Amino acid sequence: MVRALFTVESQPPVVLSDRDRAKLDPSDDGAFYDAPRFVTHADDAFLTRLTALYDSVTAPGDRVFDAMGSWVSHLPDTDYDRVVGHGLNEAELAENDALDEWFVRDFNADPSLPFDDGSFDAVCCALSVQYLQYPGDVFAAFARVLAPDGVLVVSFTDRMFPTKAVRAWRDAPMDGRADLVAGYCRNAGLDVETVVRERPGDDPFYAVVARHAPADV
Repeated sequence: MVRALFTVESQPPVVLSDRDRAKLDPSDDGAFYDAPRFVTHADDAFLTRLTALYDSVTAPGDRVFDAMGSWVSHLPDTDYDRVVGHGLNEAELAENDALDEWFVRDFNADPSLPFDDGSFDAVCCALSVQYLQYPGDVFAAFARVLAPDGVLVVSFTDRMFPTKAVRAWRDAPMDGRADLVAGYCRNAGLDVETVVRERPGDDPFYAVVARHAPADV
């Protein structure tokens, strides 16, 4: 199990203004998530589509980081080399059978990641990006731990805890939220490969897929 390790990372440009990152409930996020919620935050059609997307961009033997997750990762039944989870509730993460190891951290208080550069072939962030107050820092950390040609998949729908979502997210339509996430990726030096906009069930399915920009020859 991964515990409190820290790395020193450079500061990326600011993505959200103070106004944009404001929350209706500014209280401690750790306290808000202190009680476990053994629920999913999208309908079954969304989750099935998410698993299919993960299956299309990952391969057996990959090293996967499931960021801002909980008791289920929605990963396909693939023989990954390593799956590391992160979230805000210890009980939820302990119930996640997909994880080989996990750690608890509030990215709004500490966006660093306790991993070497290039540690993962895939980083997944499902149904949680709306809560990031400093996405520039967090996405820079995602990019740092991705291996060359590694993939970042950020998925979301129109559900949220509105008191904990940042103002920029609350005020934006779904396509505007996709633009926000794509901007977070590009700000971190990642190329946006695909933006998925579908409605497989009642919940809209949106996902941004990004990779490291090709090195200049």
